[in-house]
Amino acid sequence: MYAKYPAATGDLPEERGLYPKVEVEVEVEEQLLFLARLHGLSKSAARKHLDEWLERFQITEYRTKKVDELSKGNQQKIQFLATILHDPLILIMDEPFSGLDPINANILKEAFEEMHRRGKTLIFSTHQLEQVEELCQDVVIINKGQTIVQGSVREVKRQHGRNVARLKLDNDPDARWLDALEGVQATKRRQDYIEMQIRANLNPNLIVEEALRHGGIISRFELTEPSLTDIFIEHVNEAARPDAPARLSA
Repeated sequence: MYAKYPAATGDLPEERGLYPKVEVEVEVEEQLLFLARLHGLSKSAARKHLDEWLERFQITEYRTKKVDELSKGNQQKIQFLATILHDPLILIMDEPFSGLDPINANILKEAFEEMHRRGKTLIFSTHQLEQVEELCQDVVIINKGQTIVQGSVREVKRQHGRNVARLKLDNDPDARWLDALEGVQATKRRQDYIEMQIRANLNPNLIVEEALRHGGIISRFELTEPSLTDIFIEHVNEAARPDAPARLSA
């Protein structure tokens, strides 16, 4: 049972908000209980919540460790517990998946989904746009302090049109003939498919016909919406500059 009157917010900074080195060494459990009680939880309630989350995150053995003894990924999980033990209504997080391997990232995603089902509002800033597409309802792209794109993820992608095609040829994985096809620009050549931008008024069947004309064996052809990564690059073409980083918040 969580606190009857939960605190308004929980904040997860990109830089760890824990205490890795203090004059008197403090264990992970002691730090988390202290932080939870600062938000008004009783010691028994804080301990109950802590036991549940440590078990869920599969890190019960770290409760008696010092923060600086943990890996970056486990520090991130401990930081997340410090953010949510007091059952906040709103979570504000900066790069919440930093340092997590795919298994632990999935555990965190499941925690996000549960908190969303419980009516919590989650806001986070990240460069991992695949996770934004998977988890978020709304997105804002900001460059140099200015909003350039905002809206629901579905609407933002829809507005950019279904002008992305993916083609896989079993006998011609590179399909270099695409480079000479007017109105088509191959943007990614991967082992499992070729991704291309196609002109808005181009009939995509022309790509299929051209592939067959070159003797291609087609195992995949589809039209899809651009990814948020594509949209991000399109609108923030200087995102990689260290003096003008762009952030994507969701």
